[in-house]
Amino acid sequence: MTTLVTGATGHVGANLIRTLLAAGRPVRAMVRGRPIGLEGLDPRLLTTVPGDVRDPASLARAMDGVEVVLHLAAHISISGDHGGLVHAINVDGVRNVAEAALAAKVRRMVHVSSIHAFCLDEGAPLDEASPRAQHRREPAYNRSKAAGEAALRQVIERGLDATIVNPTGIIGPHDYRPSRMGRTILQLCGRSLPALVPGGFDFVDVRDIVAGILAAEAQGATGRNYILSGRWAAVDELAATCRRLTGVPSPRLTAPMWLARVGAPFVELGGKIIRREPLYTRESLEALRANRSIKNDRARSEIGYRPRPFESTIRDTIQWFVEEGALPAGLLRDRAA
Repeated sequence: MTTLVTGATGHVGANLIRTLLAAGRPVRAMVRGRPIGLEGLDPRLLTTVPGDVRDPASLARAMDGVEVVLHLAAHISISGDHGGLVHAINVDGVRNVAEAALAAKVRRMVHVSSIHAFCLDEGAPLDEASPRAQHRREPAYNRSKAAGEAALRQVIERGLDATIVNPTGIIGPHDYRPSRMGRTILQLCGRSLPALVPGGFDFVDVRDIVAGILAAEAQGATGRNYILSGRWAAVDELAATCRRLTGVPSPRLTAPMWLARVGAPFVELGGKIIRREPLYTRESLEALRANRSIKNDRARSEIGYRPRPFESTIRDTIQWFVEEGALPAGLLRDRAA
């Protein structure tokens, strides 16, 4: 049973492919550019193919002979539509993958969407029945994730067997690029983060997301969403956890939200000038004020989802960065706690 993984070189992809290989499943990884994070993996089970979700012909080639498609590819943005790239990948790309999967008669597809497909500022507890991010006031990324799901559902109605998972903020090992949260942990442990900001988000371990994806593949209902959340944690709790595990002092300054908002346009401009993702943006600040009550009851009851404790995730993430040489050896004070 060959499984195609799109977005194979991302954070979730690196963990998912390792789990599939450990289970003895043949994997075809669709990549653009260098296969970051996939070097040295078992060539008897893993093959890489070039492809782009914006290119239907490359998708058709990648899906030839495939039984399952795990669609991870996405363009994450905290600063608008990036010249149309967010929509092209997160909406049109999802449609292209779904159409190719239907044409190839794959047995099953799992679409890894995001919690950002929902309206995160709703006051009531958020679950799979909550309103989607469709209003124009929503960030471009959030609207793209909701629209991508809608595009997929149109293909499901024509016979594609697919299900959807919605992770929250992902943290964990095998973060090769690294991700935004990975960079935050590196900055906290390296004392290079100038200040904290108020607020927080629901964080979840990447390995629990992988388990949720595979559980949804095996047991998820067609066309059904499954929220894969962990628990809400404040930014200062994340910093305090890193400090407790490593002994590295946290930033002394916590900028008030009004000040961070005032500074956001200048931070964004600086990021454009140096062509690097800014430390924060107006969109990311709004995310830190998101709904604290995100429910994963459906995933727990229907597919057996069980996220691990927050501190275990942070400890394992720091240890992985240590092993990769991104943080000093011996940084963790208590590896067994």
